[in-house]
Amino acid sequence: MTSYGSYRQLRLAPQRRGVSKALSKDSPLWRLDWILLVAALALSAGSSLLVWSATRGRDSLTHGDPQYFLYRHLTNFVVGLVLCSVVIAIGSRRFRTIVPFLYVGVLVLLLATLSPLGSTINGAHSWIQLGGGFSIQPAEFAKLAIVLAMAVVLSDQVDAGEREFPSHRAVFRGLLWAGVPMCIVLLMPDAGSVMVMAAIVLGILLGSGAANRWVLGLLVAGTAGCVAIWKFGLLSQYQIDRFAAFANPQLDPNGVGYNTAQARIAIGSGGLTGKGLFHGTQTVGQFVPEQQTDFVFTVAGEELGFVGALAIIALVGVILWRACRIARQATDLYGTIVAAGVIAWMAFQAFENIGMCLGIMPVAGIPLPFVSYGGSSMFANWIAIGLLQAVRSQRPIAA
Repeated sequence: MTSYGSYRQLRLAPQRRGVSKALSKDSPLWRLDWILLVAALALSAGSSLLVWSATRGRDSLTHGDPQYFLYRHLTNFVVGLVLCSVVIAIGSRRFRTIVPFLYVGVLVLLLATLSPLGSTINGAHSWIQLGGGFSIQPAEFAKLAIVLAMAVVLSDQVDAGEREFPSHRAVFRGLLWAGVPMCIVLLMPDAGSVMVMAAIVLGILLGSGAANRWVLGLLVAGTAGCVAIWKFGLLSQYQIDRFAAFANPQLDPNGVGYNTAQARIAIGSGGLTGKGLFHGTQTVGQFVPEQQTDFVFTVAGEELGFVGALAIIALVGVILWRACRIARQATDLYGTIVAAGVIAWMAFQAFENIGMCLGIMPVAGIPLPFVSYGGSSMFANWIAIGLLQAVRSQRPIAA
């Protein structure tokens, strides 16, 4: 007869095998970059307190519910995690096959913003209202589309073993694929998103091993384009005002320079350790506009001080460090380019957002990755994390 102990061991054996399999080096959990994941989780979860602090007293925005933005931000965070998990489950190679469909879908959404379906917020006609207080900003997903489309075009021949580096024809096609959504976004006009996309394209060219003449040509073309836009008056008045305020911080501090002036006051008043969460006078007094989105970094600077602001920068740095590691260890050029595009995207966007809060960069309406309130931004950021994890998961794990 089988003893109770033996019977119990037989019953627990499948569970133990399941746990052992989950902890083995071949399991998906083992292949995840947990340092990258924890850093992104810390930014997204911690930012909910900053968003809550920035909005809990703004009755005109919260409709009388102090937790309105807190719950929505946490919901966006959870949805972002689900999207990240879906991308990881699909895998890098299978995800590559659906890139053309995703690219076309993003173009449809971008064109929809230029139709009567689109709405204007802060001078940019770049939103689609879904009803019930929900909206999407397709320009955020266009960043993903550019990364993935250029990765497919530039890596096809290299990953097939036909070439060592992308051909000139492949680079030209990749730039065309990136140029279409950039032109549509420029028509909105959303110059901030176009700046991020340009940084993504530059980062991809550098990471792909394309000829240096393409990088130099892109820099020259970008400079000439900026001059032409300024020369022919293609900027909206609110964009001109932002550049004027950046060039002269003392210009109209109660008008065009108000945002940056109040942002610097908030951050400067925080000192080393800050005034305490929910106790920032600039934040409680609602002196800083758009504080839950573009200027959320000012909440950290005022209420958590230099230490809290440095913690946010350090977490962004960890994400970039792990992304660089993934790019270096990718098993194919497609994975390297995807990681390079995400690195350029996150690095430029974080630098621009924090820089405009500190007054060292012009105000461009760019959210701080994983921190600023906004569903579209949060979803796109977590999809990017999923892509990085998918690239890492396909590489062989050393014993």
